[in-house]
Amino acid sequence: MNDLQWAPIGPPSPVSPPPLPPAQIDFTGDRGEFRRMVTRGAALELVTFGFYRFWLVTDIRRHLWSNTSVDGDAAEYTGRGKELLIGFLFALAILVPIYLGYFLVGIEAERWQGFASTPLFIAFYAFGQFAIFRARRYRLTRTVWRGVRFWMDGSGWAYSLRAMLWGLLVFLTLGLALPWREASLERYKMRHSHYGDLSGDFEATGWEFFKRGWWLWLLTPLAIVVPLLAPFFYAEFKAREWRWWLAGIRIGGVSLSSKLPHDAFYGLYWKVVGWSLLLFTLLGSWIAGCTALVMRLTDKSIEQLFGPKAGTSIPLLVLMAVGYLATALAFNVVMRVYLQRDLWVKVLETTHVHDIEAAANVKASGELASALGEGFADGLDVAGF
Repeated sequence: MNDLQWAPIGPPSPVSPPPLPPAQIDFTGDRGEFRRMVTRGAALELVTFGFYRFWLVTDIRRHLWSNTSVDGDAAEYTGRGKELLIGFLFALAILVPIYLGYFLVGIEAERWQGFASTPLFIAFYAFGQFAIFRARRYRLTRTVWRGVRFWMDGSGWAYSLRAMLWGLLVFLTLGLALPWREASLERYKMRHSHYGDLSGDFEATGWEFFKRGWWLWLLTPLAIVVPLLAPFFYAEFKAREWRWWLAGIRIGGVSLSSKLPHDAFYGLYWKVVGWSLLLFTLLGSWIAGCTALVMRLTDKSIEQLFGPKAGTSIPLLVLMAVGYLATALAFNVVMRVYLQRDLWVKVLETTHVHDIEAAANVKASGELASALGEGFADGLDVAGF
C-alpha cells in the first residue's frame, strides 16, 4: 500500500512583493529664467561692490533645489543671504589679522618672508578644508525634503587634518593617490551626514575610481604640452568622478545609480572656453578704446600713458577697472549657467534613486548649523554651490 503524504494545513507562505522600480529625479527649472536671474545678480554685484553675491548664491540654490523633484517631491532650500553675509564678516574678523600679521612680519624680516610663506600656505589650506566641511554642513541643514531636514555632525578640524595628510600623500605621489583621497574624505563626510534619523555612508572605493580614470593621469603631461586637450581631459575626468561618487552614496537603505556618459560635459566646458575667449577679446577692445579716448581728450601719446615715466591717469585707471570688473562678472554668469545649472541638469537626468521607500518613515532630527564655515569658504574662495 502506498504511503500517503499530507501537506500541513496552515496559512500560505507570504510572498514578498517585487522590488519597486528606481525613482526618477526630475528638473523642471527654466533655463532662461535662471540666466536672467544670474545676469541681474551680476549687475547688482557690480553696483554693490560684490556684496549682493550672498543673496545671489541663495537665489541660485533655491532655484536649483526647488526645481529638483525626487519621486515627485521637490526639495527646499531654507538658507538666507543675510546668514551668508554675517558668516563672511565673522570669517573676515579671523582671516584679516592673519593677513595683517604676515604682512608686518614680512616688513620686519624681509629676508625670511619666503620661508614664512610656507606656514602661511599651510594655515590657509587647513582653514580652507575646515571651511569646505562646515559649508557643506550649513547647506545640508538648509536642505529639506518631504518636511524633513538633512543635517551633519562631525569635526571640521578632524576633516581638515585628514585632508592635509591626504594632500601631502597626493603631492608625494604626483597625484596618483588622488582617488583614495577622494574616497576617504567623502566617506568621512557621508558617515557624518544624515537625513532625519537615517545615517549616510559612502561605499565607493579609491580603487574603483582609479580604474575609471588612471589613463587620464598618464595623459596629463600631454594636456600641459597641448593646452587644447585640457578641456577634454578635465571634462572626461569630472564625468567619471560624478558617476563614481553618485554610485557610492547611501542614506539609510537608499542608494543612487548614474548612467552619465563619459562625454557628457565636453560641450559645457568648450562653451565656457569659447565664452572666455570672447570676453577677453571684448576686454582688450574696451581697453584699447578707452586708451584711444583718453589720448584724444588729454593730448597724451601712448608713451606718456604707459611709458616708464608715465604718470597716473585716473580716468584711464577707472575705465580699465570697470572693464575688468564687468568681464569678471560676465564670466561668473557663464560659469553659473553652464557649470552650475546645465551641469546640474545633465547629472540629474541620468541619476536614479533605488529603494526610496526606505525613507518613507523618517523622524526629524539634527540642529541648524551656523554660516561661519560658508563665510570661511567664501573668504578663501573655496565655496561650492
